[in-house]
Amino acid sequence: MSDYLMEMKGIVKSFDGVRALNGIDIRIRAGECLGLCGENGAGKSTLMKVLSAVYPYGTWEGEILWERQPLKAHAIRETEAAGIIIIHQELMLVPELSVAENIFLGHEIKRFGGRLDYPAMYKRASELMTELGMPEINVAMPVMNLGGGHQQLVEIAKALNKQAKLLILDEPSSSLTASEISVLLDIIRGLKKKGVACVYISHKLEEVVAICDTVAVIRDGQHIATTPMSELNVDRIIAQMVGRELTALYPKQQHPIGETVFEARHVTCLDLDNPQRKRVDDVSFELRQGEILGIAGLVGAGRTELVSALFGAYPGHYQAEVRMGGKRIDASSPVAAIRHGLCMVPEDRKRHGIVPDLSVGQNITLAVLKAYTRHTRIDAEAELETIRDEIGRLKLKTANPFLPITSLSGGNQQKAVLSKMLLTRPKILILDEPTRGVDVGAKAEIYRLIVELATQGISIIMVSSEMAEVLSVSDRVLVMGEGVLRGNFINDNLSQETVLAAAIDPAARVGGDIASATPPSERVNMESV
Repeated sequence: MSDYLMEMKGIVKSFDGVRALNGIDIRIRAGECLGLCGENGAGKSTLMKVLSAVYPYGTWEGEILWERQPLKAHAIRETEAAGIIIIHQELMLVPELSVAENIFLGHEIKRFGGRLDYPAMYKRASELMTELGMPEINVAMPVMNLGGGHQQLVEIAKALNKQAKLLILDEPSSSLTASEISVLLDIIRGLKKKGVACVYISHKLEEVVAICDTVAVIRDGQHIATTPMSELNVDRIIAQMVGRELTALYPKQQHPIGETVFEARHVTCLDLDNPQRKRVDDVSFELRQGEILGIAGLVGAGRTELVSALFGAYPGHYQAEVRMGGKRIDASSPVAAIRHGLCMVPEDRKRHGIVPDLSVGQNITLAVLKAYTRHTRIDAEAELETIRDEIGRLKLKTANPFLPITSLSGGNQQKAVLSKMLLTRPKILILDEPTRGVDVGAKAEIYRLIVELATQGISIIMVSSEMAEVLSVSDRVLVMGEGVLRGNFINDNLSQETVLAAAIDPAARVGGDIASATPPSERVNMESV
């Protein structure tokens, strides 16, 4: 008799005649953590949507066995009742509701007569947060007051409250700090000891190696291999994912850097909720033609707020003087910024990058639609030719350009947003977390594209939380901490230790020279940058 908690056998799922899954087999035991790996568009999320009945029984082929019995769920409530709980990459919380209300949403404890039993819910919610190592959380406070890491824990608490036997985590650490990721992995280890099975989907392969017992790799909708972690390392997982050894993740290509073409002066952003607090405090810097300028810093340092203000997209009160070619320009709105050749790919593609009601193609040409306007109509043939060229250039995986943008994987949505901005022919391109939620193969393509754009003379500002990414791609690195500029380093074998020291040292602040936290051998005079 099988000792597996769950088995998926020969799973086939098609969309408009195109097979997204083509005979997938995976299985998992109680207390086991299975890493599910593959490039963007490989079919990972589709497979989990089949398992959790987002795609109900009858819309796919194959068989699912749950506790040795056929599972034929037609709705998510049926899989949740069985103990299969999925935590999506985009958190499914109601910001205005309290921690306890979110945990019990749809499963509220009620008194006789139908009134909600808040004391009982608060008590159970506090027990769950204590179990997850966060006893200090006030479960009566609105969940929007919590940071991203704590909100992720609320999602896990929701799952535990539903008596999860199998917990599916889809990119759970994409917006977490290093310390929050450490807490998350410890929680998963604790769940494994209690017999809870986990499916861990992540592009951060070091986390997969750290937490998973087995790794299943799928590529283009097909099962490639299921291997014990003891036989794997990061390089072998990558080889299975992309079908080849990926020896050059970061391109090594020299490109010319010209004169100063962009200046940001005295950028200051006030906090949305507390105007007395500055999210960005009087930051100024310059950018040269063809230069890749990385912006590093810890979460909450003000990096996204800074670049949003430059693009006229910061939602709160701010001031910023933006100059291009030595002349001050109007960048008070994204439309005005784009008109001057200043474009941005935002961090949150779901909220700010895509228009979910439009197709893949319509999203790609949205910023340049005027170019295809012929009097009172759109030249659909010329537009479609451009769309197909862009899909090929960025290797965007889609069955056809008329599919909804939301049908694509996160990484392919990111490519579509990038394509949209590139069609405007920018002079300055801001990339805020350009590879977040993107698989290793697509990362390599994006890095190659960044260097290619710089070689063409386009100047790049790249915000990233991945230190290796910043140090491997950038020509120069700005370091921010608590809203101020603490370091400005030419990237000549710049070390992670130097960047981190500038990021965490409150005494460090750039004046005429580089921050005092920087070792003398690595100091750079601002005049020479």
